[in-house]
Order: sequence, then C-alpha cells, then structure tokens
Amino acid sequence: MSTPQPDYAPMFAALCKEVGFCLHPKGEAKVIAALPNGLDAATRAAFEAEGVDFASATGDLRRAVRDSLKANQPTT
Repeated sequence: MSTPQPDYAPMFAALCKEVGFCLHPKGEAKVIAALPNGLDAATRAAFEAEGVDFASATGDLRRAVRDSLKANQPTT
C-alpha cells in the first residue's frame, strides 16, 4: 500500500490569493521539489518561478511568501 501524496493545491491557492504569486504547474513543481530543503529554499523557488528577483525583493515580500508557504503546507 502506497502512502498518499500531499495535496499542495490549497498551499498554492493561498500563495496566489495572499501574495499574488500565482504559479504555473512547472513553477509549483519547483517549489514542491525545494520544500525538503526547507522553507527558505522553497521561498527562493517561488520567486524564481514567478520571475521575481529574490535579491531585489523587499523583506516584507520575502517574508509574506515564506509565511504563506509555512502556514499552508499540507500535513502528511
């Protein structure tokens, strides 16, 4: 019996609604792949997927993306 895959759709819906980062499926896959490396890696992946320069983004925007990902991660 295989373990069910987590449902990331609510996390990405919240990221779109709360921060305006509405990622395409390939972008979502990059964020999901980065999650095992931590929230900071997933945050950078979200910026990359959205086409926003992480280095020049405001701290508030970085924090908003990270906080949204953290608050809406699926439970396994």
